[in-house]
Amino acid sequence: MSEKKPSLEELLQRIDQLLNVLNMISTDLAELSKALKAAVAPAAVPTERMRTIEDIRTLFPKDLEEMLTFEETQKYILIRPRQYLGSENFAKIASVVRSAGGEYISAGKESHFRVPKEIR
Repeated sequence: MSEKKPSLEELLQRIDQLLNVLNMISTDLAELSKALKAAVAPAAVPTERMRTIEDIRTLFPKDLEEMLTFEETQKYILIRPRQYLGSENFAKIASVVRSAGGEYISAGKESHFRVPKEIR
């Protein structure tokens, strides 16, 4: 027995059917992938939060906080001494500032500590 060869039109019709099935599978896979990524990804938490003066004040013990003034600029919270700090208090304050990602800016009478407002 000889098998009948499919016509060109029949082959094209079968290709179209297969393409439709593949297209549906592709769409389903894309939806599943999107759903899985949403389920696995951490909840959208803002990566940036801005510190306030109060946030910085609370980092210092009361006795040190009373020795300082706090000022807000666009990018930083500036911390200036109200009085002579001495090396021990200076070191304590510098440690707190560094732990918050800040630094000391040596500028003579304008020297100060600064802490970035943006939390990274």
